Amino acid sequence: MQKLLGLALLALVSVAALPAAADDTPVWKTVPAPAAMPKPDESGLAPVNDIKMYYAIFNKGGGNPILLLHGGLANTDFWGSQIADFARDHEVIVADSRGHGRSTRSEQPFGYALMASDVIALLDYLKVDKVNLVGWSDGGIIGLDIAMNHPDRLIKLFAFGANSTIDGVNPEVGNDPVFNTYIEQAGADYARISPTPGEFEAFVNQIVKMWETQPNYSAADLARITTPTAIADGQYEEAILPAHTAKLAKEVPGATLVILPDTSHFAHLQNPAEYNKAVLDFIDGK
Repeated sequence: MQKLLGLALLALVSVAALPAAADDTPVWKTVPAPAAMPKPDESGLAPVNDIKMYYAIFNKGGGNPILLLHGGLANTDFWGSQIADFARDHEVIVADSRGHGRSTRSEQPFGYALMASDVIALLDYLKVDKVNLVGWSDGGIIGLDIAMNHPDRLIKLFAFGANSTIDGVNPEVGNDPVFNTYIEQAGADYARISPTPGEFEAFVNQIVKMWETQPNYSAADLARITTPTAIADGQYEEAILPAHTAKLAKEVPGATLVILPDTSHFAHLQNPAEYNKAVLDFIDGK
């Protein structure tokens, strides 16, 4: 689809750095850097399907585990502002999706079902039976796929900035300066931490082929979800149409709709305190 190809083409060029935001710029028009990642109790590369998947664990053995799944083109470092809060009372697991961050990729076509199977294989490798899954963007879509097809592996699902069909994407997102800033940051991270730092274009091409046709979940597919679910987003979401988010919340049985004020697709960076509170209130049942 043209709208998704436009976003991908933006990722393939060196986006010029945008001017520094003025002091009175609303936070939802910025992409703040995450906090530095704390030192994990354990990290490594898990042999998962046909790749090696990077993971890290914080407060290992802390109970009621939370798995954090990042958005497309991103990596686990984008969760730096969440881990310390979540790890006070929970074991926290982060993972780089295939091809992202420190994980490897193969020539196999990307797909949400495949990435969901990577996550299940990682949980098997770590001997973790069930998790509370917090997914942002593509990570939220992976969470929906797991909720539909592997409900026994989830305790709760917090899906932020996710879509269930490709027509839920805002056709203007490719022109959004905030999203362009994010793409620039993701590209710089790829060059810094990827095991294949010179292959960003090939990686993005694989992602684009998935985005052209996926996700494509029907209302009947979503109606199979039995996991307690929150469908969440920012008030000024750039990438997902608000009407689609509301529709998704209605199609997932019993889902809670959470809209964080004065934030966008990057709420976990823009207002970590409110984002973290929303996640923990949902997971801990407050």
